[in-house]
Amino acid sequence: MPGGGRCPECGSAELVEDSHYSQSQLVCSDCGCVVTEGTLTTTYSDEGHLREVTYSRSTGESEQASRSQQRGLRRVRDLCRVLQLPPTFEDTAVAYYRQAYRHSGIRAARLQKKEVLVGCCVLITCRQHNWPLTMGTICTLLYADLDVFSSTYLQMVKLLGLDVPSLCLADLVKTYCSSFKLFQASASVPAKYVEDKEKMLARTLQLVELANETWLVTGRHPLPVITAATFLAWQSLRPSGRLTCSLARFCKLASVDLPYPASSRLQELLAVLLRMAGQLAWLQVLKLDKRSVVKHIGDLLQHRHTLVRAAFRDGAAEAEAREPGRQGPEQGQGEEAAAAAAAGSSSGLPQRKRPASPVPLLPPCMLKPPKRIPPTPSVSTVTGDEDISDSEIEQYLRTPQEVREFQRAQAASQAAGRVPNPP
Repeated sequence: MPGGGRCPECGSAELVEDSHYSQSQLVCSDCGCVVTEGTLTTTYSDEGHLREVTYSRSTGESEQASRSQQRGLRRVRDLCRVLQLPPTFEDTAVAYYRQAYRHSGIRAARLQKKEVLVGCCVLITCRQHNWPLTMGTICTLLYADLDVFSSTYLQMVKLLGLDVPSLCLADLVKTYCSSFKLFQASASVPAKYVEDKEKMLARTLQLVELANETWLVTGRHPLPVITAATFLAWQSLRPSGRLTCSLARFCKLASVDLPYPASSRLQELLAVLLRMAGQLAWLQVLKLDKRSVVKHIGDLLQHRHTLVRAAFRDGAAEAEAREPGRQGPEQGQGEEAAAAAAAGSSSGLPQRKRPASPVPLLPPCMLKPPKRIPPTPSVSTVTGDEDISDSEIEQYLRTPQEVREFQRAQAASQAAGRVPNPP
């Protein structure tokens, strides 16, 4: 008997193999009980050990992938090869795709979401290995919508319980700036617009760090800030022939899309640079504007930390410093006026207006809060048919003591009214 088993009915060891049907069966020769029916061998260790298992327990059914899943796995591998990722990245992305496909919400999703899932697996793998790759790059390769991609990405991270670190801002700047087509002369890029890659990256990093220190990056999408910083860095390296180039034309020359808020981020960066320029003595006499300040970006970045501290004040630190010695507004104003008068009289100079105090270093959303439309008061029409609440009814009920006091007061008022006035 192959296998050395016994019949579950009679306990006999006389089991014979019946090959009469298309699938071999083990039958007890004593009682005729069919011990095993419809067995198939696997292609792995069970077959090597000459053991038989049913098809429902075999690897053939459990590892059979649908056509949609097979197509998705091929797309994951193709995307990794297009991005020239290491083989370990490809294996990790494939494993994430298989894990995500086990969830019913992913299997029953639309085809558009399944296509986006391919890029999400690759992006998560790159983020975990600190590989600089942006969501916009994958959306461009997959022709996917950014909103659908971001929602699917967040859903996948939540379903799988993954810990995905955020991309370092410096790595993001290097990756994004490398896609600009401004480092080699071509038919679409004139020679005066070509710039050295290393110089442009170094200055862009300094401008992005400045934007980060002045609250221009916090809570915002980084690409518009990086685009504005790259544009200013490119202009400042050769300002003579590039100041007339607009941001839209710059993005068209670089063959990159112009993010919608990039123009606003550019104006905010220029405003910060202007306030910093006001702290340098040799720049105060030039009366710089938002266009001419670009020529002096190199000098401003060289003394960045000192100029930021001089041009902006820390509102929180100032409030904490005033807290212990709080004085009344009249007393504080009187002391300031007396000190100013004494300084003017001692120096013999005419009194002038005090210089403007530095702007507090706060996020733009706090310096210029959005206008909120006040809620429209609801118009209530009283008809007299409204329901009266219990609390309102209780206001009209009187206790027996209140009734007696009211009657005495009423009688006293009536008696006082009957008394004739004296002549």
